[in-house]
Amino acid sequence: MTFENLGLAEPIVRAVASEGYDVPTPVQSSSIPHALEGRDVLACARTGTGKTGAFALPVLHRLAAGGGSRRAGRPPRALVLCPTRELASQIFERFVAYGRNLPLRHAVIFGGVNQHRQVRALAGGVDAVIATPGRLLDLLNQGCVDLSAIETLVLDEADRMLDMGFIHDIRKIVARTPASRQALLFSATVSPDIRRLADSILRDPVTLETSRESTTVEAVEQRVYLVETPDKPALLATLLGEEGVERSIVFSRTKHGADKLVRRLRQANIDAEAIHGNKSQNARTRAMKSFRDGRTRVLIATDIASRGIDVERITHVFNYDMPADVETYVHRVGRTARAGASGVAISFCGHEDRGLLRQIERRTDAAIEVVNAGGAPRPAREPRPVATPARKKVAKRKSPRRGGSAPAPSGGRSRSSKPRGQRPGKKARAARPA
Repeated sequence: MTFENLGLAEPIVRAVASEGYDVPTPVQSSSIPHALEGRDVLACARTGTGKTGAFALPVLHRLAAGGGSRRAGRPPRALVLCPTRELASQIFERFVAYGRNLPLRHAVIFGGVNQHRQVRALAGGVDAVIATPGRLLDLLNQGCVDLSAIETLVLDEADRMLDMGFIHDIRKIVARTPASRQALLFSATVSPDIRRLADSILRDPVTLETSRESTTVEAVEQRVYLVETPDKPALLATLLGEEGVERSIVFSRTKHGADKLVRRLRQANIDAEAIHGNKSQNARTRAMKSFRDGRTRVLIATDIASRGIDVERITHVFNYDMPADVETYVHRVGRTARAGASGVAISFCGHEDRGLLRQIERRTDAAIEVVNAGGAPRPAREPRPVATPARKKVAKRKSPRRGGSAPAPSGGRSRSSKPRGQRPGKKARAARPA
């Protein structure tokens, strides 16, 4: 199977070949023919398997078949929604690269930057818009975007958009598109929420699943180091200095942790940059460009980038902090071994992460090598014995009732049994041995 056999236009096939791709991936060969026929598609494929090409190529083909127009202010005919700024930028770059031989114009829309250039690009007339939901909805409300001419709607990384809370924005945007438009939904996993979303957007879709959910690419060598938090920085610096570690992404759980790790690595003479939500868009763009160009070989990222980074020749992925769930682990690992290459995924697992490690092994069907970074394996924590309340040695004394007597301590007489005059005073009672 070749791209030409799929029925794509010759200018697109030529552009794909110039990018170095000769044979379509399974998700591309299975979804592109249906998309070219105008069918709605629900495709589930793990990350790193060519999903961007699976929708970008048929969208460009249909746009070219409809004829490009240079009329200023023409509304877009294709819309691609995705969760992150980085992913939007990379999809836009793919549209430009694959459509270089076509008379088409595209625009990328995302937040974190001034909207002036984006509004100006839309006003000049575009054929396809690649956007994150928040900024696009904002421009829709301002009247800067017209979606009445949309012919093809694409939702990429739909599960991630739902995880990030974009479901309401997505529904509002979809409601502004024509009911007759084609819809393509791509996701790495298909949860019940994704099924419900698909049912509300897609019409009689072709459902494709090119790999089982929550599985990792076979070309990824997966390794786990049993190491506690204080020992992680030194271990990471050692591993980054090993032969063959060329371009790496290190995942941190928090933004503060990512910045702190950059400082630690720089102290060890390892050049690193951080990318996370607190960084300005310009700073994130500079860090990504430096990483993509090879000037920075270590990128520290939070999970905002786990699905938004498509950089070639990433040799290693490090889970400095274990992810929250198996799906996030799969997406992180998928940053390496892309487009048929091989890669290594290394995770640092503390005692509290052992349960997640067992879930990953069960659900990914992965053979994960476990290495003890601290010598002998740490013994598992034994459950604490249930504490039983100590028995009271002396029963609580009750105040004597008028005319009665208090219970006598075991082995002794009641004080009230003595005549009143013979009772010891306060000082005598204080001196009595306990």
